[in-house]
Amino acid sequence: MILESSPAWPSLLLAAILLGDAALSLKPVPFIEACLSGVKLPKDWWRALIFIKCLAATGLIAGLWFPGVGIAAMVGVIAYFCAAAAAHVHAHFLGSEFWINCLGMLALSIGILVLTLALN
Repeated sequence: MILESSPAWPSLLLAAILLGDAALSLKPVPFIEACLSGVKLPKDWWRALIFIKCLAATGLIAGLWFPGVGIAAMVGVIAYFCAAAAAHVHAHFLGSEFWINCLGMLALSIGILVLTLALN
């Protein structure tokens, strides 16, 4: 059984949020810069995160036409934010950036996957 990304709005919402996050990361706004510096991510890697977020958004949108791709992209987004949470814990960087940005995005991503699966 291949799961579809329907209805479309949860995938589009998550894609829009990821693209907004990527746009804010082009010239990192203070809270994103604090987050990336706080987990001690080398500045050379910051651009890779923008690429990853754009690729995830592309997968979410492509999933509207190609069954299975959107669900796989959602799982990838969840894995991304699990890795981000692990980086925060490892760096002992557990301030508001961790609780609001990182875990907030993780909870949103999980919620969208659960909602999509429930409505499927």
